[in-house]
Formats: sequence, structure tokens, C-alpha cells
Amino acid sequence: MDFKKVLQDNNFTFKKQFGQNFITDANLLLAIVKDSGVTEADTVVEVGAGAGTLTAKLAECAKRVIAFEIDEKLRPVLQTTLEKQPNVEVHFEDILKVKPTWLKDIAGEFRVVANLPYYITTPVIMYFFEGDFDVKSVTVMVQEEVARRLTASPGGKDYGAITVMTSLASDVTITRKVNRTVFVPQPNVDSAIVRFDMKSKYQQINVAQVRRLVKSAFGCRRKTLANNLSKDFGITKEQCAEILTSMSKKADVRGETLSVDEFVKLNSLLHAYMTE
Repeated sequence: MDFKKVLQDNNFTFKKQFGQNFITDANLLLAIVKDSGVTEADTVVEVGAGAGTLTAKLAECAKRVIAFEIDEKLRPVLQTTLEKQPNVEVHFEDILKVKPTWLKDIAGEFRVVANLPYYITTPVIMYFFEGDFDVKSVTVMVQEEVARRLTASPGGKDYGAITVMTSLASDVTITRKVNRTVFVPQPNVDSAIVRFDMKSKYQQINVAQVRRLVKSAFGCRRKTLANNLSKDFGITKEQCAEILTSMSKKADVRGETLSVDEFVKLNSLLHAYMTE
């Protein structure tokens, strides 16, 4: 199917506010589906159906595709491009306004696959990590710069709160880099496909507590970890320094130098200290 012609026939114009950059390259579409690990037994949730190019390829491999699209102007386009895909349901809604409980009820266990609009990349990723879903994996096309942040190592400039929070619940890998020239219209940056395989890596931890700790640690990157924790947890800098010293860390250490394991350990020590 000539997707560009379908767009033209429906007088569709791209909207910058929705970050619309569609993929029409057949080889890349197949590669995304392959990288996602989708099988005929899977339900897939797609964010940003666009012209339906990726949606159609997913539908060929998956049992069911639940696609979300924010732009109502794409309704006639998707009706055309997906007319031979009875296992696809399209919801014209902003995924970030969809109640997680509703999606959980209708989807059950699922995989996420999406060519994410750059402007909502982080909120969408965290939506699926914080929504108490039964998610097997999340495979997303993101800006190459964001991919580096998601897979960064402690101590580097790319290492941040989202690196830690996604690594708490998944194994993260960049499956391939994607040149900007394969998109319509062409963006100003290259992209990469990132896959998160969801795993219960840390048993018996209070995830909400750890997330609060991580947000505090990266809240003011110029400040020391002790400064941030003192402000957000109501304990003195000296008490913070005592906890860090027990972990063989210097009192003036910064949050971006701690590994995921060390954040989990720090959370345990911090809350044990606060409840004494």
C-alpha cells in the first residue's frame, strides 16, 4: 500500500505539536517488529499509530493490537490502511490521559511497541513503568540522545533518574540505531530503538520509596547527595553523611555516581535510619 498517497488523498498535513514523523521503510518496520519479540500469542499496545504503517506490521505478527492515536485527522487514514486488519482496535486518545486501570483491564498481559513522538518520550515510558501493568517488554523508537540516557552508566553526563528508574524493573538494550532519513517528514536528529525486558530484579523493595529517593538524588545535580536527601527527607547533612559512609561512600558524593544496586541499598539504610 502507498501510505504517502493515502495521506495525500485524505488531505493530511503533519502537525509539529504532535511530533509526527512517520516510518514508511518496509525493512525498518519489519526490524522494529523483530526487535520487539512480538509473537502470534501477544497483545501489543502501540502509542502513536500515525499512518498505521507499524500498526499493520504488528497486526501481521500479533494476536491483537491496541493502538492509541491523538490526532483525529488520522481517523480516515487509519480506516484505509488498517481495513484488512481485524485484530486492530484504534483509540483516538492521549495515552497519558488514559487511566491505567482501564488499560490493564482491556489489555491483560501485553508488550508495548511504539515510534514515540520525541516530546512525550519520557512521560510515556514512565507511564508504563509506573502504571502497575502486566507488561512483558517495551520497545520504542526514541531520539538517539535519549537512548544514550536510558542505557548510560553511573558517573556519566547521560546518567539520570530515568536511567535508574527503568533499570530497577528491566534489562535495557539499544537494538539498533536509525538514520533520520527514513522518516517522513525528516527530523533533525537520528534515532535508536530501545528495548526494555521487564523483570523483577529486586525482590521485596518498596519501589515507590526508591523512586522518591532517585528523584531527590537527581533533583539538583549540582548539589551533593547529602544536601538533596537532607532537604527532601528531613534529616541532617551529618546524618546523611553517616549513612553514606556506612556504604563506603564519601560524604560529598553526588547522586549520579551511584549504581542502581547502590540506590536500592541506600534506600534500605535511609528508611531504617529514619525509623530508629
